[in-house]
Amino acid sequence: MHAAVLRRDAVANMVRTAVPIVSNGATVTLLRRDKLSPSRSTGVVRGLGQVATAPQGKIRFGCCVLDDGRGTLSAPDGAETVLRPKTLDLLRLMLRNPGRVVSRQEILDAVWPNLFVTDDSITQCVVEIRRAMGAGGVELLKTVPRRGYLLQAEVAAEPPKNGRANGLLGAAPAQPEDRPSIAVLPFRKDGADPQESYFADGIIEGIVHVLSGLERIVVVSRGSALALAETTVDPREVGRALGVRYALYGGVRRAGERLRITTELSETETGAIIRSDRYDGDAGDLFALQDRIAEQVVATIAPQVRERELARALRKAPESLTAYDLVLRALDRLKNLDRSSFAHGRDLLERAVALDPKYPSTHSYIAWWHMVSIGQGWSPDNHADMAEAERHAELATALDPQDPLAWAIRGHAQSYLYRNYDGALRILERAMALGPNCPWAWSFGSATAGYLGNGPEAVRLGEQAVRLAPLDPLSPLHEHLLSQAYYIAGRFEEAVTWANKVRSRSPGFTSNLRTLGAALVAVGRNIDAQEVAQRILAEDPSFRLSAFAARTPLPTSVRVLFVDRLRAAGLPD
Repeated sequence: MHAAVLRRDAVANMVRTAVPIVSNGATVTLLRRDKLSPSRSTGVVRGLGQVATAPQGKIRFGCCVLDDGRGTLSAPDGAETVLRPKTLDLLRLMLRNPGRVVSRQEILDAVWPNLFVTDDSITQCVVEIRRAMGAGGVELLKTVPRRGYLLQAEVAAEPPKNGRANGLLGAAPAQPEDRPSIAVLPFRKDGADPQESYFADGIIEGIVHVLSGLERIVVVSRGSALALAETTVDPREVGRALGVRYALYGGVRRAGERLRITTELSETETGAIIRSDRYDGDAGDLFALQDRIAEQVVATIAPQVRERELARALRKAPESLTAYDLVLRALDRLKNLDRSSFAHGRDLLERAVALDPKYPSTHSYIAWWHMVSIGQGWSPDNHADMAEAERHAELATALDPQDPLAWAIRGHAQSYLYRNYDGALRILERAMALGPNCPWAWSFGSATAGYLGNGPEAVRLGEQAVRLAPLDPLSPLHEHLLSQAYYIAGRFEEAVTWANKVRSRSPGFTSNLRTLGAALVAVGRNIDAQEVAQRILAEDPSFRLSAFAARTPLPTSVRVLFVDRLRAAGLPD
C-alpha cells in the first residue's frame, strides 16, 4: 500500500467501522478517518518521494539483481520490473535479513511505520516481488505459515562506481549532489521570426522532458533556465546561479519545413565546451531530434544510464507540429496567472486539442487550467470544471502512462477537487518515480500532505519542488504551495516570506493572497492583512468566506483558524 492515513496508536480511539478501498490492486480495509477522535485527526504521510533519493548500487541475490538506485528488479531471464515504492521497501528489508524469518509485524513496523494497514498490503507487495523474480520467485521468497517470510538466498552488494558501500546494507546512501546536474538553456533564434520566439524556447521542452525522467541526473526546470537566460548565457554564471555542473545551449533555425539545430554542452566550472553537434531535418522530425539530443547528453554526462531506462523516459510525441506550437504559446500565457491571459491560454489549448486530440500534455494543462480557475474563483460552474479537470487528467495518463506531469496533475485533481487523498498519494508516488526531477509532482505531493494535516511532510516536499524550479516562470505555483505548507506547519513567518515573494511576481494570484492574509494575522500584522484582503476583493468581488470554507480541502484543524483569520482581515462571510 503506497500510503495510509491512520496512526496505530489512534486505533483505540476509533469506532471500529471498516471501509474497503483499493490499494496496490487489492482490496484493503482501513479504519475510517472520520472516526478518529478530534485530538487524533491529523493524517500521516510517509514515504512519498523517497524513491527519488534512494541509495545507489546493485544487490545480487540468487540469480536476481536489484538496482536500488533505479528501483528495478531483474529476473534471471533479464526481464526488468520497476518496483513500486512500498514493494521496494519490503524487498530492501528482506535483503537486510537473508536466511531469517521476518515477521509480518516487523514488516509493518519497517515499511509502514506508525500507520494502520492490514496484512493484505504485505501480501500484495510479496506477490509483486515474486512476479518480478520470475519462475523461481516463490522458492526465493518463501512464506513461513503463521510466522512471516524468509528470503532464501545469498546476498552480495556491488559497490557503486564512486567506490561507496551500498546504502541498502547499512552504509550512508549516495547524496543527490553526487549525480550529474544540468540546465538546458533556451536556444538562440538564428534568423527566426521574432513572433515565433516561443518555438525556439520550446525546443528545450522535449529535451528536458527526457532528462527529467532519469533518476541519475538532476535537471533544473525548463522555466528556471528560461528566466536565467534572459540575463546571461555564460555557462560559468549558469553554474553559480543554478548549482549545476553542466549547461546545454545552442541555436535553432526554422526555414519553412526545414530545421537546423546546433548544440553545445559545457562544463560550468571552467566554461569549456565538451561536446558540440549539429542536427538537420524536416519540421516533422523535431521530436526525434529532441530525443537524439537528450540521448547524446546522457551518453556524455551519465554513461551509466542504461538504454532501457532512457527508452522509458522518451515521451509520446504529438502527431501535429502545429498543435505543439499552440501548446507552447498557451504555456507562455498561462505563466502570468492573470485572468485575461489565462483565458487566452485556454483558447490556445482547445485549438491544440482539435488538431491533435492524442497529445497528452495538452490534456494535462487543460486539467490544470480548470483547477486554477476553481481556486482563483473564476469558474462559473465549479462542478462542471471539476468534471472537465478529471476527464482531461485521466485522458492524459491513458495517452502516455510514462508522463510524470500527467500523473502529477491527475493526482492533484483527486486530492484538491475530490479529497481522495489515498488515491492521490498513490498517483503522486507514481509521478515521482517516473519523474524524480518533475517539480509539479513534488509540489502537488506537498499540497496533499498539507490537506492531510502533515505540515512537516508538506514542507519537505514543497522545498524540494522549489529547489527543482528556482527561477521558473511558474515558480509562483510551487512557492505558493510551499508557503501554504509553512502555514500548515505553524511556521507563519516563513509562510509570510514566501507568500510575499509570490505576490511580487503574481499580484493577482488570489490563492496565494489568502495564505498571505491568514499568515499575517497569525503573526499580528492585522493592518497588512487588511490591505491583502482588499486586494483579494478587488480580484474577486464575489469572494465569500462561507463558499471558500465549503470548497477548500484544508483539514478542519487548519481550516477553522484560517477562515477566522481571514475574517479578522476583513473578508466577508
